[in-house]
Amino acid sequence: MTTFVDRVELHVAAGNGGHGCASVHREKFKPLGGPDGGNGGSGGDVTLVVDPQVTTLLDYHHTPHRRAGNGKPGAGDHRTGGEGFDLVLPVPDGTVVLAQDGSVLADLVGNGTSFVVAAGGRGGLGNSALSSARRKAPGFALLGEPGEARDIVLELKSVADVALVGYPSAGKSSLISVLSAAKPKIADYPFTTLIPNLGVVTAGDTVYTIADVPGLIPGASQGKGLGLEFLRHVERCSVLVHVLDCATLETDRDPLSDLDMIETELSLYGGLEDRPRLVALNKTDIPDGQDLADITRASLEERGYEVYDVSATARKGLRELSFALARIVAEARAAKPVEEATRVVLRPTAVDDAGFSVSYDPAEDLYRIVGSKPERWIKQTDFSNDEAVGYLADRLARLGVEVELAKAGAKEGDTVVIGATENAVVFDWEPSMAAGAEMLGRRGEDHRFESPRDAVTRRRQRELVRDDAATEYARFDPMPRREIEPDEDF
Repeated sequence: MTTFVDRVELHVAAGNGGHGCASVHREKFKPLGGPDGGNGGSGGDVTLVVDPQVTTLLDYHHTPHRRAGNGKPGAGDHRTGGEGFDLVLPVPDGTVVLAQDGSVLADLVGNGTSFVVAAGGRGGLGNSALSSARRKAPGFALLGEPGEARDIVLELKSVADVALVGYPSAGKSSLISVLSAAKPKIADYPFTTLIPNLGVVTAGDTVYTIADVPGLIPGASQGKGLGLEFLRHVERCSVLVHVLDCATLETDRDPLSDLDMIETELSLYGGLEDRPRLVALNKTDIPDGQDLADITRASLEERGYEVYDVSATARKGLRELSFALARIVAEARAAKPVEEATRVVLRPTAVDDAGFSVSYDPAEDLYRIVGSKPERWIKQTDFSNDEAVGYLADRLARLGVEVELAKAGAKEGDTVVIGATENAVVFDWEPSMAAGAEMLGRRGEDHRFESPRDAVTRRRQRELVRDDAATEYARFDPMPRREIEPDEDF
């Protein structure tokens, strides 16, 4: 049974926002109390949080689909819908969040570090929030926005100061078991270590972590053996320790050739050239092993390596090695820049940024409108409600969409698309048409809520419009009416 997983594909979905409510307050002696529809609740977010108690991604390997709670719809009497529950997913320290294309979304290092991987949808406004001096009784409400849905990849890169690298059965697991309190599996056959093992070492005043990486073989950087799966676990290490087997039974191997092979695989993997290296000549408790260590030490020192003779079985040379590692780790920590307070980068919108763009697609012969506001408004609109569609037309007109379409060369009857291809709204453009709600007779206005002064003003305006319409009709009527005599025979 799998107990350690360091790479998973996760499908997350945030909660949808609740719909707004269209309601009119009614009670005894107040049949027209005004709109009182409440707003919908926002959907829950999906958040990744570093938890020190979690060391593997195994849970997400078995259940890769996770979803946050949806927001509740609003109700009458100005009642706002409940918020959807946030989904918090604990991940190990050192987890990297990747998009499907391989781009890094977040690198989660440090206890409590969090990242909102999918944001919940905002709740729709009720008709109470949509009412105004001109729109006193809206007969519609806005829909809740859908939550984000993403497919991501989680990769675990162990956060350790020291990494032990070497051939299979070089003695890395035995070495980490005597340097720390770790209890890895130890046996006398290759690839005993199938997962990275972590241990904590105390040397003087310095405390550091050490990782035992599964054995590397030629071609590990191209996927042979287990090396490619676990080479990522050495990326965060400050020091690399080459554990060389001085008592191997294979006649075609020796410490120098093993070192060259490991260095070749590390260089092919990339990104580890600047890490300091130490060499631990292991299994020197065996007479032939000590002789081979004496022979190869000079060559290794000529290459610039610090060389230590060690034996995990005899507990030989461990103190010198642990203090040497502590010294290099302390120097690496001191060389790191002091972490400053988190800075928030503000990028204000350009003065001439309209918030949307209009482009012509000659292949499909249509005009496409792309922008956060138009696309969000499309998702909020209930197209089964004429008044809601008119409200959308008003918003688009105020944003300047019609003006930009005219500048782009759009003509009457041309196809216009708003939004992404998979969720686009298609309509035929009529440039001479007024804004939707205005054309529909100021949708949302209820004359029963007017004051006497407003009623008189509206009546005068209606009379003026009627008189102007009659005048215009008389001017363009090709067959004016003639008076009929009372005694004329029909």
